[in-house]
Amino acid sequence: MLALQGFGGVLAVAQRELVDRRRWMTREEFVDAYSVAQLLPGPNVVNLSLMLGDRFFGWRGAFAAISGMLFAPLVLVIVLAASYNQLASFPPVAGALRGMGAVAAGLILAMALKMLGTLRKNPLGPVLCALLGLTTLIAVTVFRAPLAWVVIGLGTAGWGIARWCIGRRKGGR
Repeated sequence: MLALQGFGGVLAVAQRELVDRRRWMTREEFVDAYSVAQLLPGPNVVNLSLMLGDRFFGWRGAFAAISGMLFAPLVLVIVLAASYNQLASFPPVAGALRGMGAVAAGLILAMALKMLGTLRKNPLGPVLCALLGLTTLIAVTVFRAPLAWVVIGLGTAGWGIARWCIGRRKGGR
């Protein structure tokens, strides 16, 4: 059911269900799992569902989670794609599609703001986190760098800096 609620993105719905409503994960655990899902190839939320299904119920949970995440939306997308050519020329449908784009952008921004609070406990600290986030934003929006290269390059840099910060913290004690 999560996948059918997430028009424009399931991430915000998944975060609300898993962290806020059901309390299966803390916000920090969610961000950590999402970070790993982001690095894996494929849709982030599908990767996240696969990881969480495996975490709670083993391979059967992983299979059930990925099936649930893909099957119902797949059927819906096939039906909508089959009818898109006939319906897209109607002004109410075209307006609805434009409105959904704005809502999807708003959901992504809301999710980013929610995740921002978890960075307080991040070993990088708020300044380095902000610098990495800003560098990512500039690389993707200004320089139009391919997302895969940005994730690999800045993700590796963030990982290395985090390891250095953790090692420095442990060495200082």
